[in-house]
Amino acid sequence: MKQIPNNAIRQILILATIITLGIVLFYQLSSLIPAFLGAYTLYVLLRKWMFILQGRYKWNKNLTAATLMLLSFLIIMLPILVVVNMLTTKIAFAMEHSQEVLASLQAFIQKLEAQYKIQILTSANLEKVTAWGGNTVPKILASTFDTITGIVIMYFILYFMLVDGRKMESNFYDWVPLKDENTLLLRKELNSMVYSNAIGIPLIAILQGIVGLIGYLILGVDEPWFWFVITCITSMLPVVGAALAYIPVSLLFFAAGHSGKGIIMLLYGFGIIGTVDNLFRFWALKRIGDVHPLITGFGVIIGVSLFGFIGLIFGPILISLFLVLIKIYASEFNLEKRDGTVSK
Repeated sequence: MKQIPNNAIRQILILATIITLGIVLFYQLSSLIPAFLGAYTLYVLLRKWMFILQGRYKWNKNLTAATLMLLSFLIIMLPILVVVNMLTTKIAFAMEHSQEVLASLQAFIQKLEAQYKIQILTSANLEKVTAWGGNTVPKILASTFDTITGIVIMYFILYFMLVDGRKMESNFYDWVPLKDENTLLLRKELNSMVYSNAIGIPLIAILQGIVGLIGYLILGVDEPWFWFVITCITSMLPVVGAALAYIPVSLLFFAAGHSGKGIIMLLYGFGIIGTVDNLFRFWALKRIGDVHPLITGFGVIIGVSLFGFIGLIFGPILISLFLVLIKIYASEFNLEKRDGTVSK
């Protein structure tokens, strides 16, 4: 009976130890995963400028990292914080005047019921809505603190990624147990997916928001800029998307007795705003990073449930990474390609 070589035994023991420690660390640090993924996203977007400023203009690496982090905060994070503050303010106002808001909601629904001879509000539904609001609104307000904490941790991680970027990438090449060409392929695919989603998703969201804003201004919607923000945010959500913005707007028109505007808003929303999403989202992501539409669609659904908001970017990456690893496996173990013919 042949004995297992000592070298193989050592490899198995080391791999088992690495995997065990990896699982433990992953479990204990799972709450930091969104911050880490956000830091990596910003690193991919900023690494080119980091290397240019250091190499061509001889900037100090700490100064370069601090400058790029400040610019990224002003360009990316500050608008997000402004939007969060806007929504938080409105939610806080609704909580302080919950009785008035509830009375207005009841009057609104009763008007719809009387006008269109339908029943929407029952005592059971009202109790459910009240209970849901009482449980959800405090959670939304409490999550503001978690969001700020996550951003601080994300920039803390990003600083060390930028400062030690070359060393980090060199270690990646040295430690990944793959052929050189497959290591380069893995890095290229990963960075391409991060770039395409980090640029493409906000771009499509803003485009949908602008298209929605045009409709809101033409139809005379109250607080059109608020609904512009809501349209931008909801357009990034899977399945329902911007419908969470323009359907409530149309309902407000119906409640106010402007049935024509309500119908136009629905047609404009499903016909124009929805078309922008369906046509340009997949086109833009494929154009920027050559991402297949199915990878984008399924990836967003998976990513949001796993990672939260940052899953909009890293959900499609998971699926792409899975497919790339299959391709790398075939390359590493010299699996021959079939001739491409399929028997009928």
